[in-house]
Amino acid sequence: MYYTSAPMVINPGNVKKYLITELKLSDEESESFLFIINNGKSNLEKIASSSKLSKNIVLDALESLVAKGMIINISTEYESLHPKFAVVNRYRRLCQDHNVPFKRNLLIDSLGTVLQQPFEDARTK
Repeated sequence: MYYTSAPMVINPGNVKKYLITELKLSDEESESFLFIINNGKSNLEKIASSSKLSKNIVLDALESLVAKGMIINISTEYESLHPKFAVVNRYRRLCQDHNVPFKRNLLIDSLGTVLQQPFEDARTK
């Protein structure tokens, strides 16, 4: 289930698809996570206005991402963990939830690596 034979080099255009298929995130969670990765620490209003979703839907997605160990809530703003940690945290929890041994997964590692550059770019502006 979690040991896919997908390509190990991920096209940045497919990142959202892999967040949904491999990490079992919702579309709203994926959009919110990618917004924070690409833009840095952000508040609910900024994230919601960028996605054209209601604040309630985005808030639910953000709270879910916090619970999944991918982002943190700092007062009124949300920040992503380093993408390599964020995706591995989520993958580890999926493995635990499904009683699958947690092992290195090259696709998950590649996903974290692809997200690393935009994460760093957004924090060094």
